[in-house]
Amino acid sequence: MAIMPHGGGAGRSASMAMPMLTQDNYTVWAIKAQAILDVHTVWEAVAPGDAAVNARKDKTARALLLGALPEDVLLSVATKPTAREVWESLKVRFVGADRVPAARLTTLRGEFDRLKMADGEALDAYAGRLVGMTARYANLGETLGDAPLVKKL
Repeated sequence: MAIMPHGGGAGRSASMAMPMLTQDNYTVWAIKAQAILDVHTVWEAVAPGDAAVNARKDKTARALLLGALPEDVLLSVATKPTAREVWESLKVRFVGADRVPAARLTTLRGEFDRLKMADGEALDAYAGRLVGMTARYANLGETLGDAPLVKKL
């Protein structure tokens, strides 16, 4: 998350750039995105609730969200008319319905069990695959303990 000066000089505010969403960082991205939308005072346009949303805040929130998306994801949500609909669409895509994360986690556990260091593979490369696996677990709301990781090394 980069902090970029907004106008510079004493007494001027700073604005934060939205981090780019990837296939593996939704959970962390959503936390950062919420904080940044809050800093821009537009989170209420995304937050669940029945309150009427200011059109300008909705447009600002939607623009910030769309600017943080890779092209393929952007194209799938570009037709959503409100920031809240964009947010919910992303949530469904990356977290899914209640049963989808459980199924993904089961698949991921199987992948982890079968994970082995390939012949001629550098230890750094293998460790990188393990780190990637822990990130995928985190995206599904689970943690991969140290003991199983140490066993794999």
